[in-house]
Amino acid sequence: MPSLYHIIKFSFQDIVRNIWLTIVTITILLLALFSINTLATVRLISDNAVAAIKEKIDISLYLKPETAESEIIALKNKIAASAKVKEVIYTSKQSAIVSFRAKYENDPTVLAALQELGRNPLSPSLTVIPKNFDESNLVINDLKMLDSSIIESRDFSDNSAILNKINNITKRVNEVGLVLIMIFVLTSLLVVYNTIRVAIYTHRQEIEIMRLVGASNSFIFMPYVFSALVYALVSILIIISIFYPFLTLLQPYLETFFMGYNVNILSYFVDNFFLIFGVQLLAVLVINIVASLFAVRKYAKV
Repeated sequence: MPSLYHIIKFSFQDIVRNIWLTIVTITILLLALFSINTLATVRLISDNAVAAIKEKIDISLYLKPETAESEIIALKNKIAASAKVKEVIYTSKQSAIVSFRAKYENDPTVLAALQELGRNPLSPSLTVIPKNFDESNLVINDLKMLDSSIIESRDFSDNSAILNKINNITKRVNEVGLVLIMIFVLTSLLVVYNTIRVAIYTHRQEIEIMRLVGASNSFIFMPYVFSALVYALVSILIIISIFYPFLTLLQPYLETFFMGYNVNILSYFVDNFFLIFGVQLLAVLVINIVASLFAVRKYAKV
């Protein structure tokens, strides 16, 4: 078995001797990793946005202002009995006006108009939340068919258009992202392959001498495999040092854009750090080692 010291020594000699090739190799690996992580981030943002919008989906029934509360409660219980309904929230006239004032507390024109009116113009309402977004249309159809004299109007806001748009954008980004990832993976293979090939060419005389003195195949190719390991580790460490600050800068903008929704990408990457970057390290190692072994077998004739 070759000495670990000699393997590391020869490996770092190659890395330093071909420093520009090393930089190019690590740069290509970084671009591949950044593309993968960016694609994962976009997918996570999309999934979080879709889930958040689904959570916020509701259907409102506005009731006649003079309706007795007992009638409203009876209607609420009737709707809540449906297997397709997750929850029915009753908002009284008083609660509605309190929420309205809070919403427009910084708009004196609206508050002045309300005060001049001298009465509570808002109606009591029932907010119906479906159990499943995919069954929203079924719930809407049931409520359209609901015959009740206390219902004044119905608000069936359609969120499916927003969700379809998000899904279409995500699908397009995934398609483009996968193409870019494949390009970078193939480029990484070629670059690592050529980097090792140049290293072998640089050491061709040493390799011939090693063969003459009876060096084993593992002693010849292990330094190059170790170099592949170094490329993988360095590229992963750099992408971690770049990507987490990037997410830290991105998170406040996401919170502003998705105000009222729980979209925390930074937290996801922190909580799943070892899984995410462990898998990426393994993938980069496999790519580098495969490319190295091909180069060594072809050009060192091991």
